Amino acid sequence: MNPKRSIALVTGASSGIGQATAVRLAAAGYTVYGTSRRGAQPDPLLFTLLPLDVSRDDAVDAVVREVLRREGRLDLLVNNAGVGVAPAAAEESSIAQAQAIFDTNFMGLVRMTRAVVPHMRAQGSGRIVNIGSVLGFLPMPYAALYAATKHAVAGYSEALDHELRTQGIRVSVIEPAYTKTQFDANLMAPDAPLQEYQAIRAALDVTLKRLMASADPPEVVAETVLKAARATRPRLRYTAGKLAARLHLLRRFGPAGMLDSGIRKDLRLDAGSAA
Repeated sequence: MNPKRSIALVTGASSGIGQATAVRLAAAGYTVYGTSRRGAQPDPLLFTLLPLDVSRDDAVDAVVREVLRREGRLDLLVNNAGVGVAPAAAEESSIAQAQAIFDTNFMGLVRMTRAVVPHMRAQGSGRIVNIGSVLGFLPMPYAALYAATKHAVAGYSEALDHELRTQGIRVSVIEPAYTKTQFDANLMAPDAPLQEYQAIRAALDVTLKRLMASADPPEVVAETVLKAARATRPRLRYTAGKLAARLHLLRRFGPAGMLDSGIRKDLRLDAGSAA
């Protein structure tokens, strides 16, 4: 893919990973369109921001049509839009909230993919880069629903890449660890909180704030997106940042018991308990 002649569309680009990715792609020579629920254009940026709610079929179709109307082609889709969920037990989210989380984090990505693939197939080329998470291969307790959406993203990406290779389209998933963004300041709270989990939720909130203090900036993820987009032979999975790379190696080669104990120790889940 030659970025000097390539058109990119990045969802969730008003801040954080999406904005950093859009800026990095623009600096590399792509013509970039970003999307945001708000649709306002931050200033100054190197890309055009369009309004989009990825949970709406009509909005997804409209934004893809608009990019094609302006540019005539679409070479790179970066699926980044998503919602974060505050630490909570799985049973503290209602079915409606669970569906809403999946509707944005996973079905939004599916909607975008379905909208762009016919055009990429017609032009005989294209790249789709999905922003996943280390939680897509290493689930974290008290993040069950978010981890489930990222597992879904990873599985969908792998299957889709097999399907589309013969059409000239490749799919990759980027899996960062903790990343410093405004995303973590606007986490969705559980809508069915239980007294039984109040203490652990409060403790996890403190622990995660401590971990976020040393998190990677979003530019680390943006650089990895560019690497995947430019690769002659793109990989399916890319970790972003040193911590994500270490966790991937531990998940792949580390003893299961050691990994289990490490997760509980890092999150201080067994403090004051004999469990």
